[in-house]
Amino acid sequence: MASFLSRLGRFSFRRRWLVALLWVVLLVGTGVLAGRAPTAPPNDFSMPGTEAQQAYDLLEERFPELNADGATARVVFRVEDGKVTGPEAKEAVQEAVRELGNNPQVARVTDPYATGSVSKDGSTAYAQVSYTVPSSKLEESARTALQDTVKQARSQELTVEVGGNAVSEVAAGGHSSEAMGLAVAAVVLVITFGSLLAAGLPLLTAVLGVGIGGLAIRVLAEPLGLGSTTTGLATMIGLAVGIDYALFVVSRYRAELARGRSREEAAGHAVGTAGSAVVFAGLTVVIALAGLCVVGIPILTQMGLAAAGTVVIAVLIAVTLIPALLGICGRRIALPRPPRPRHRGKDNEGLPRPSMGVSWARFVARRPVAVLLGGVALLGVIAVPAASLKMGLPGDESKPDSTTQRRAYDLVADGFGPGFNGPLTVVVQADGGGGAQAAAQSVAKQISGRKDVAAVGQPRPSKSGDTAVLNVVPATSPPSPETADLVHALRDPALASGSDARVLVAGTTAMNVDVSKKMSDALIPYLALVVGLAFLLLIVVFRSLLVPLKAALGFLLSVLAGLGAVVAVFQWGWLASLFGIAEPGPVMSMMPIFMVGVVFGLAMDYEVFLVTRMREAYVHGQSPTDSMISGFEHSARVVTAAAVIMISVFASFMGSDEQMLKTIGFGLAIAVLFDAFVVRMALVPAVLTLLGRSAWHLPRWLDRLVPDLDVEGERLEREPGGPTAMNPDAPYDGGPDSAGRGPDRVIETTGSRVGPGSGN
Repeated sequence: MASFLSRLGRFSFRRRWLVALLWVVLLVGTGVLAGRAPTAPPNDFSMPGTEAQQAYDLLEERFPELNADGATARVVFRVEDGKVTGPEAKEAVQEAVRELGNNPQVARVTDPYATGSVSKDGSTAYAQVSYTVPSSKLEESARTALQDTVKQARSQELTVEVGGNAVSEVAAGGHSSEAMGLAVAAVVLVITFGSLLAAGLPLLTAVLGVGIGGLAIRVLAEPLGLGSTTTGLATMIGLAVGIDYALFVVSRYRAELARGRSREEAAGHAVGTAGSAVVFAGLTVVIALAGLCVVGIPILTQMGLAAAGTVVIAVLIAVTLIPALLGICGRRIALPRPPRPRHRGKDNEGLPRPSMGVSWARFVARRPVAVLLGGVALLGVIAVPAASLKMGLPGDESKPDSTTQRRAYDLVADGFGPGFNGPLTVVVQADGGGGAQAAAQSVAKQISGRKDVAAVGQPRPSKSGDTAVLNVVPATSPPSPETADLVHALRDPALASGSDARVLVAGTTAMNVDVSKKMSDALIPYLALVVGLAFLLLIVVFRSLLVPLKAALGFLLSVLAGLGAVVAVFQWGWLASLFGIAEPGPVMSMMPIFMVGVVFGLAMDYEVFLVTRMREAYVHGQSPTDSMISGFEHSARVVTAAAVIMISVFASFMGSDEQMLKTIGFGLAIAVLFDAFVVRMALVPAVLTLLGRSAWHLPRWLDRLVPDLDVEGERLEREPGGPTAMNPDAPYDGGPDSAGRGPDRVIETTGSRVGPGSGN
């Protein structure tokens, strides 16, 4: 692996203009295709296999005129100091109803005065707009016509707002949020490299990769039905990993230059070593994202595959375009600054000052038990709220107060009651081919006597007579636990006992209940698949059993603590105003499993980048403790910078008005914070110190089965052109010289001189 990637890096360096041109052509080509492609459709939350979806499918078959899967909008009218039944208000409302029905994609519009959709105090009324096509196929002209009608109907006396999935979704703050994350990343890169040009390369290539990925998603949006959120999530992941992967290759390139290599050899060696880590780290992320397909929810599959494709592009850029750009930049990419010398004490004169990473690693090596217990306790406490996790799909109640959807939701709740924002559709199907009307009447009679039901509509039979449908309005709001309990009660077989009929429940709340159950049922198989495949991959990378096991357990701590923080902020409302959360409520159903997948992939990124340098030092002759410290010496600064960049990119998406992106951005940022700085920077060195040489042990029978991919680049060190062969006075970085000899290196943990022949 390392030899192949090294040759690829040297080829890209030599053919720099050709490689750069190919990437530019790819960008332009996808841009041209994307310009001709239709706009990405809004998100479609269909959930195959759920009872609610079965009810929708049955309604579509038995009641095609209802357009059960069609987009809907609810236009709400309110008169503050009067009644909507007054002559002027009534005329304005009915004019708006006529205008709403003029669009060719509108199936029907209800007249609030004919259907009784007027509040008891007469101040509020609403019209229900049903469309012939689902929200994902609704033309933009239909959405614009809806918004224009609402604006025209507004006046000083009449307030008009609209909610529902037919309303255009405009995620405010998206590009400004991304720009903010990139600005923070730029500052961190400049501090890390001390060079504007070196800092600019990761930013440039990350934006290029995200651009290609986003344009490709737009090209495939129509044929594959990719929703609008797909691009946002792919951008979020692509920016983070794109910057990080390029950061590691550029950092290793400069380190190889400092060892005395020529620029071409340094590029090849950087791609062969850091590039190997990038490839395997990218594979773990791709496995985690592509594994979301096992859940069986279309939107989650789309998100995972789109983001995985963006990660693949980031990996390819890191191992091809980065060495090409390094060649183009030439000598303008400066060597890293040498460490400042010490001035304390006669014995320390002239020795380099230890970095913060080395100082921290030595601290952990001296107190591994205390650091281990402290880190586990900290994450355990933060994870406690995760036990109270409640899930649901985002609705209009989760939108900011500035949106018309949220204002329409509040007007309906104030005028009619909270349950009118989430009515349930009860479908009664008779097994005998008839008698559905009588069975539905019996079901309606039982439901109407419940305290948690505000209203029950009259059953409506199908033309065949074997199915009937009725609306049930809960007494509580859609996201409340009481409404979920009502859904379970309506699905109780005892409700239709003695009538030879089955009862199905549809509606947003019913779908939320089904999706939550589907997510919880899929979580264990998903974890088993993703963690299992990544565990096997890490065995190949590290040639160890305990190191991959430690990596997996550390990830579980990170993700549980991240979920705990999400529950505390988004569900319990702690610091909600600080994070711009309009209304605390259930966590988005897809958030936990998506967070598990992404965080696992990113956690393995840091594990691979940090621990491969430790193993590299170990296979070159250093003791377990010294190799751990050596890994921190070479990787801690870069891993810290990568984590800060990734956290800033994810956190920047909290500026979005879309609750899905806001929740995922916060969850990923906080989980990466815990994983990078608590698990990888504290627990990992503590565990490796306690395990000693057993951490790198692989049973002999397994050693024969596991392929040796040489991720550490040991074979590269033995190739002609090593650092000592090219410049005998170059600083030594832990590897053997061209003759296979490994000079001693001073590692100041115990004050002893440690090297391959020291016996330590």
